[in-house]
Amino acid sequence: MPTTGDTTRRNFFVAAIYGIWAAVAAALGIPAFIYLFFPPRLPKENQWVEAGDIAGLASDSPVEMVFRRTRVDGWKIISEKSTAWVVKSATNQVVAFGPQCTHLGCAYHWDETRNEFLCPCHTSLFSITGKVLSGPAPRPLDRYETKIEGGKLLLGRLRQSTELSA
Repeated sequence: MPTTGDTTRRNFFVAAIYGIWAAVAAALGIPAFIYLFFPPRLPKENQWVEAGDIAGLASDSPVEMVFRRTRVDGWKIISEKSTAWVVKSATNQVVAFGPQCTHLGCAYHWDETRNEFLCPCHTSLFSITGKVLSGPAPRPLDRYETKIEGGKLLLGRLRQSTELSA
């Protein structure tokens, strides 16, 4: 009869099975632990994206500018196309509005005949300054943070309008 300190074939195979289980658990557990507790990147604050040149913009005439923005979605880095409605005032102040209506997120457009932004989904109307003129939209158009460097318009984060329509 073997003593407890002796290695038997059965004890060897039991130890080997437990060792293989431990290796499989580590192989699956360590990447899961890293994925859950260590984010891929911290979001960068105030990322500015070049939207275009403002030298050719006419005052009080909205222009839809198309630009590319990079965003991190989990572990993916996505480059996506986006737009902004840009209005240059007579005093060379530039405002950039987000492309979605504040009612249900539909895309709106500039109606030259009415001199207003029109959302075709539920007929919300917005002035050239983004204020609600009529319709179900609950607040003015959202605005991008803007700055101008070297004649180029740079867009920051999209800020949600906080004031309610009257």
